[in-house]
Amino acid sequence: MRTLNTKEISDCVYRLARKAGTTLTPACRSALRAAADAEEGAAQFALATLLENADTAQAERMPVCQDTGMAVVLLEIGQNVFLTGEPLADAVNDGVRRAYADGYFRKSICDPLTRVNTGDNTPAHLHTEIVPGETVKVTFLPKGFGSENMSKLYMLTPSEGRAGIVRAIVETVRAAGSRPCPPVYVGVGIGGAFDSCALLAKKALTRDVGSKNARADVASIEEEALAGINALGIGAQGFGGKVTALGVACEIAPTHIAGLPVAVNIQCHCIRCEKETL
Repeated sequence: MRTLNTKEISDCVYRLARKAGTTLTPACRSALRAAADAEEGAAQFALATLLENADTAQAERMPVCQDTGMAVVLLEIGQNVFLTGEPLADAVNDGVRRAYADGYFRKSICDPLTRVNTGDNTPAHLHTEIVPGETVKVTFLPKGFGSENMSKLYMLTPSEGRAGIVRAIVETVRAAGSRPCPPVYVGVGIGGAFDSCALLAKKALTRDVGSKNARADVASIEEEALAGINALGIGAQGFGGKVTALGVACEIAPTHIAGLPVAVNIQCHCIRCEKETL
């Protein structure tokens, strides 16, 4: 049994949030460069501008996007870890609060009815999972809502099958158009239930752009959906072109015999995700 004070988790969230707010993932940068090489005209100019913005943000330690996002925190907690200190959610929120203040990041969290801002970008959107071992893996994903608002959840019938899944993914991006700041990254949850399917889609967005699902049949859905999306011609920032999406990542879980839930979580071009294991 290993003892871990939640102050260490708070400090880890702080580090990850500060870095994620100013830095695109290496896989995102590579995908944007490849997209710029593949395009021409207005789309190429838009992509080059996005890359220049990312370089400046990282060098100057400034937010890479004005929407510094809802703080999505995923914790994989080893079952042999005994947590001490302040309550876990309080520790996570403390890390977020400090990072958004010290980084001069926009505070975007408010009451859904009164619209009164909480003033410190908390509470974080926290997901915990108990896993084997004695470590804690912390993943921080700042999620902007220009893209989040374009996401969809479908409760398909089993008869719609693979074709229905691909159709739902492509249709979500088509309907979104330029609003989620393409080229987008598309996280997809397949299976589970109404609630868990959406979480699968969110987890998919923490994968590196260009990675493939270990299951060949799921990987082939990723490939077909990506091809269908890029055939739409929406292009970078809606200027038209070959690259509307940088990638599609699917995660899958068993579901009920009567259902086929599919969640499509859209991420803009500004892919910010940091991980650390304690």
